[in-house]
Amino acid sequence: QVQLVESGGGLVQAGGSLRLSCVTSGNIFSIKAVGWYHQAPGKQREFVATITPDGRTNYADSVKGRFTISRDDAKNTVSLEINSLKPEDTAVYSCSAVTDRGYYWGQGTQVTVSS
Repeated sequence: QVQLVESGGGLVQAGGSLRLSCVTSGNIFSIKAVGWYHQAPGKQREFVATITPDGRTNYADSVKGRFTISRDDAKNTVSLEINSLKPEDTAVYSCSAVTDRGYYWGQGTQVTVSS
């Protein structure tokens, strides 16, 4: 199995930035992709960005140009840099790993953007 632990959330002002981290462990060689998602209270979880082991990335239109996903293989970590933040970016941000044995999720980290 795969375990994922997110960190880096917090309270920031509009226009600010944060760097979120997702540390993976377990059978990381089985991971086909890692994605970041966010979910505001009472709303559906939304796709934000994904990255594959060979470095291919994909972004939601709403964050393209503001958010950047990357990986650090030495630390088994996938990061999401979130920039030019808006109050509507406020949500719980979670990472997910897709493997040949199933889908795994972290616990999430709260991002709150004040106006």
